[in-house]
Amino acid sequence: MIRILIAEDDPTINQLVFQSLTEQGFSCTQAFSGTEAKLLFDTQPFDLLVLDLMLPGMTGEALTEDIRTRSQIPILILSAKSALEDKVGLLRGGADDYLTKPFDLEELVVRIQALLRRSQNLLFASQETLSYKDWVLETSGRTFTSKGETVELTAHEFAILELFLRHPRKVFTKQEIFESVWNQEYFVEDKTINVHISNIRAKLKKTATDTYIQTVWGIGFKLAE
Repeated sequence: MIRILIAEDDPTINQLVFQSLTEQGFSCTQAFSGTEAKLLFDTQPFDLLVLDLMLPGMTGEALTEDIRTRSQIPILILSAKSALEDKVGLLRGGADDYLTKPFDLEELVVRIQALLRRSQNLLFASQETLSYKDWVLETSGRTFTSKGETVELTAHEFAILELFLRHPRKVFTKQEIFESVWNQEYFVEDKTINVHISNIRAKLKKTATDTYIQTVWGIGFKLAE
């Protein structure tokens, strides 16, 4: 059974999320502070984290940073922040997806299901090694190295690079990337792809391979020739 940790200090929201996800067959554990969520995460296995930002004891941002040092579990942020720069900051900080409060419970469930599909596909994929110049991507172990150095990636970042490496000559539109990686209908106003590409490039700078991903203006992205 899929185990989900819900970290939300508002008792009403926490219970609504708990009930909605439990009805979908998920096993849910509730936390009402950042420190409680960290303790639970450190002592129990979970498949996904639903995380509020404004938590007592330890903020959602701090907890995300802590978790990303040792786990690539999908993290879905619940935030009252709706500005684009706030959303970009959340994705840069290691979140895989976000919902702005107030949110629709049905949409929450759909987004969680999409994150879990991607996570499970990566987990159970057959062993395969994809390479491109100084990059090596192992599908089964979900590892990515650049010039022999391991690069930690979120589930979506890994999926984007896997898509590129499987089709090294193709120019991908943002719509193609989004629908392939997120398994959702693409929304033109969504800046998610730009943010994730920017995050990937930032992580690759230390190995000087960030230029391997080229922007094709007016179209999308491709691997450099």
